[in-house]
Amino acid sequence: MNTETPRVFIAATRQNDGKTTTSLGLLAAVQKVYPRIGYIKPVGQRFVEVAEHKIDEDTVLMDSVYKLDCPLVDMSPIAVEPDFTRKYLENANYDALVKRIQKAFDRVAWEKDFVLCEGSGHAGVGSVFDLSNAQVAKILHAKVVIVTRGGIGKPIDEVALNQALFEKAGVEIIGVILNKVLPDKIDYVADFTRRGLKRRGLELLGVIPNIRLLARATMASIRDELNAEPLNASRKLNNAIEDVVVGAMGAHNAVQFFKPGVLVITPGDREDIVQAAAATLSGKGVSTLAGIVLTGNLRPCDSVLRLIREMNYPVLLAKQDSYEVASKVHDLIVKTRPDDLEKISVIRDLIGKHVDVKKILASVLTK
Repeated sequence: MNTETPRVFIAATRQNDGKTTTSLGLLAAVQKVYPRIGYIKPVGQRFVEVAEHKIDEDTVLMDSVYKLDCPLVDMSPIAVEPDFTRKYLENANYDALVKRIQKAFDRVAWEKDFVLCEGSGHAGVGSVFDLSNAQVAKILHAKVVIVTRGGIGKPIDEVALNQALFEKAGVEIIGVILNKVLPDKIDYVADFTRRGLKRRGLELLGVIPNIRLLARATMASIRDELNAEPLNASRKLNNAIEDVVVGAMGAHNAVQFFKPGVLVITPGDREDIVQAAAATLSGKGVSTLAGIVLTGNLRPCDSVLRLIREMNYPVLLAKQDSYEVASKVHDLIVKTRPDDLEKISVIRDLIGKHVDVKKILASVLTK
């Protein structure tokens, strides 16, 4: 296996701590130093079908943004399907999986100056099939950067747990990146977190401020999560959702909640609310609702459908009832998508400004 090409492994302390966001921004920053950059997510748990292959969705994102010139199947060699763990426990094929990862890395690293490896969560994720992040980092001969959520006590406690597993596997940790820190507390949090990490022999590599835009779902992500049917041809699927209103009251009362950036969830037969929404925030140049989700698979009458087709924000029809839709929207894990151009631009700027990329690269090159 290739052990010469410089590489770094990005791990996190929990799901949704900002591992993919950090990876996305680091790719741009590292590319300024190493123009030919590769990417691999050895073990992926959330995947999409691409040309009959199961490809991790983060891999699709990175390739779409950076045009990495490498087959997707090599950047995402193992997809953990629903029955993957059961099959492994019945008939372990560890050596075959390791060889698959190693060969995939060799192809990803071919004629590249640097490879960014993204993990699947904390150090222990994947232990059930003997491919924890700590073990995968070891297989790839990669040093690790841990991303954790902002704070002082809890992040350091969680980093300590991960540190123990990585060190047991013989993997060196370069340092820690704090993500989603309240902007007005950055200096305070950075000071005390740096002290706490130093006591554990770790460096603080960056503190990234919490930006509300990055945590907001878009109408496109809602459409995909609900597998909803678009009822108009609005191109504003990237509308960010700032607030959610469930239209369970009369239209005359609902109107007060119709504000720019609001997602309205209401049964499909509440045509009065749809008509009220059509008459609100609809002027040219005026900020509009983020969109509407009609629930219960209740399709409005033809006259209301004609009105919906003229709306300049997305209207979706979902099979689920209003409670289930509202619950899914509330629990949705917001992931950056290839068409989230504003978010991607913000992420690049954040990592470039708030993370010590030079220190990461210097540590990677130190034997």
